[in-house]
Amino acid sequence: MLRREGWRINHKRIERLWRREGLKVPARQPKRKRLWLGDGSCVRLRPAFKDHVWSYDFVHAQTHDGRSLRLLTVIDEHTRECLAIDVERRMTSENVLERLSDLFVRRGVPRHLRSDNGPEFTARKVRGWLERVDVTTLFIEPGSPWENGYIESFNGKLRDELLNGEIFETKLEAKVLIERWRVTYNTIRPHSALGYQPPAPEAIQPHKSASATLQQPCEAGELMMKTLT
Repeated sequence: MLRREGWRINHKRIERLWRREGLKVPARQPKRKRLWLGDGSCVRLRPAFKDHVWSYDFVHAQTHDGRSLRLLTVIDEHTRECLAIDVERRMTSENVLERLSDLFVRRGVPRHLRSDNGPEFTARKVRGWLERVDVTTLFIEPGSPWENGYIESFNGKLRDELLNGEIFETKLEAKVLIERWRVTYNTIRPHSALGYQPPAPEAIQPHKSASATLQQPCEAGELMMKTLT
């Protein structure tokens, strides 16, 4: 990011600044033995292209008065783009359906949707609706968060870079700051898996023509209306 802004810098100078500020490298995580991998594992089915596999999960936070906040995070595993972060006091399968239907209309329908076995994701209404719009659900094995590695990695960044350093006075403040971080993550923050480019830089134009881009959400919208009615 410094080089992008025009600074003439090398890793030795950065390391000196790092040591001077007393910063620490996170402790190395212990290796875990994998006895099996479920059909929904990100190792069994890796994302091959945009909108191939989406994943979603919940993150817990709280406001300064101690009241809980629940965040629904949705990402595209191939592009690493964060598609949405919803913030509410509590969330149900109805909230999940509302967010998914909005994303499907605006962006298009993914082929697969990966998640854990939380009741909001395994609800009969959610699974039935996804089946009707031809989205395959990928459920990881219970107690195996490493099988949903893409969203777990994103949630860790969200917590380290924002949630652990902010005190939210109200739910509205949390929504504003979290959405601002999401936009920065998508358009500015470099990602190592993308050659240190952001997932959705503003300077890059979509490859499809405008008419083709508009046509897909419209078709998806018609499909959503049919399935919901």
